[in-house]
Order: sequence, then structure tokens, then C-alpha cells
Amino acid sequence: MVARRELLAMGVVGLTLEPVDTPLPAWSPGAHVDLVLPSGLVRQYSLCGPLSADSYEIAVFLEHNGRGGSSEVHREVVVGTELALRDPRNRFPLEPALEYLFLAGGIGITPFLPMVEQAEARGASWRLIYGGRSKPEMAFLDRLSDFSGSVVIVPQDRCGLIDVASELAAHPRARVYVCGPPGMISAVQVGMEASEDGARLHFERFITEPGTSEAHHPGDSACEVQLGFDGPVIKVGADKSILDSIVRAGVDVLFSCEEGTCGSCQTKVLAGEIDHRDDLLTDEERKDGQMLICVSRSMSPRLVLDIPA
Repeated sequence: MVARRELLAMGVVGLTLEPVDTPLPAWSPGAHVDLVLPSGLVRQYSLCGPLSADSYEIAVFLEHNGRGGSSEVHREVVVGTELALRDPRNRFPLEPALEYLFLAGGIGITPFLPMVEQAEARGASWRLIYGGRSKPEMAFLDRLSDFSGSVVIVPQDRCGLIDVASELAAHPRARVYVCGPPGMISAVQVGMEASEDGARLHFERFITEPGTSEAHHPGDSACEVQLGFDGPVIKVGADKSILDSIVRAGVDVLFSCEEGTCGSCQTKVLAGEIDHRDDLLTDEERKDGQMLICVSRSMSPRLVLDIPA
């Protein structure tokens, strides 16, 4: 249930979520939750509150050209609104290190708030560079003022873009974490490739870059998916995604981005060969037979999915 709602910056609403009955599960820095909005839309938001709190805190940026989730939050979600959510998942964990460099762009600041708290607790050295269009549009500036010696605020209208190359050069041994617009992430990736030390880089995307994940390509073949070993068989056209075909068949599955970014539609494959087309799943998850059914496809005539009919 929404216990508190506040305007954190221009276009950014903060929500404090408290449990209705059972306590909320524990989480770690970098984790996010799948939030089911009143309309049924599912959206992902990084947890950004204190690690010791009994509640969850999220921040929602109003994306005017988005797919409707953020506008629904800003327009309809108020104190007292009850929202369903899935337990926290973490694809952006803070790995142990002696030094960290955090690079945040816009609403990409959210996962870094608990990260700097944990880095402080570990006694690690860290630096956070936070860029945004302008200070009025940048959330959490008051909260970050407690760490003024380690935080650099870069409003674009006054300072331009973050000088990624200089920051990387100044911290050659730090673990680098970046979350923000695709262009920012790409700039950091290029900089890390130049140093031939990409293993230090960790990033999280809120938006998929065009062309990085595609549900179908020219020359794709039709296939079938079966819901469990004894469940119904659903045909997937060459120009349709597995997710789209399942939803059209009336099966209730969790999904959101449909771009291979959020991981909401992650599904266990019980039989068949997967054609992975995402850059989200880890090697271990792929070896375990996990797939994202919004973009990945089958390399065999049929996949058996661990989805109840």
C-alpha cells in the first residue's frame, strides 16, 4: 500500500510502499521490484530507500513518450492505493571492492542511493557523478548533500555532459557502475573497452538501445511452445514473439518492456533449444534453461515452457 507520496523533483514522484499484512522481503542494493499498477500494467522500479527500513521506496520519472506506466503512477496512484508487487530481484548487485565509481544519469540515480550507503558501511572509497538536465529536475539532491565530499552534481544546462573519459582515467582501479540513458552507458562502455578492462564495468539499462534486442529477424521460422509437458501447444508465427503468441492464447504471464530489458517475462525452458536474443541473462541463467520470451526464440521445432496452462 502507498503510505507516502511526494514530489522529489520536476517530473519525479516518490512513493513509500508499506505491507498490508506480511512483512516485505529483504533486499540488497541494486534490486528492483515489479510493480503491478491498477490498470494491470507491470513496471520495474529500483528500490532506493534506506536498507534498514521496513518499507520500500521507489521514484518514478514521468516519461511523456513512454508506454503509459509512469503517467498512470503520476495521475492515479495516491496515498492508500494498494499495489501488488513481485519480490525484489537484483541484476545490478554491488560487488565487493576497495573503490567504486558510480555514474548516474537522470532517474538512473535511484539504484545508487542504497549502494553508497553500503559502500560507506564497507569502508570503501567511492565517488558518485550525477548528471541531469537541470537541478530542479534532479531528485535526491538533499539526501546526497550528506555525502558532499564524494558526490559531484552535473546539471547539463550549466555544466554540460559528464566527462566520462576523465572520470574513468581518474579511477583506473575502481569498479564502475553506470545507470542512465543509452548514450551515457555506451560512452562508458567505449571508455572501458579502450582500457581493456571491461570486467570492472557494471551497468543497468532502463531503455533498450534500438536494434539490440529483436523478437524476430528475416528468415526466422515458425515454431511451437508447449505449456508444461502435458499442457496445450501454441503455434508461434515467424513474425510473432513467443510472449505475444502466449498472451493471444489467453495465458496470464507477467511481462512489461517487451524489449528484453526488464526480465519480467523470464521463463524456465524444460525442453528444446533456445535462441537467446537478450543481453540481460547471465551465462549461469542461460545454462539453467532460462529465457526471456519477449525477444528470444526457439532453435528447435518446439520449446516446452515451465508455464502452467
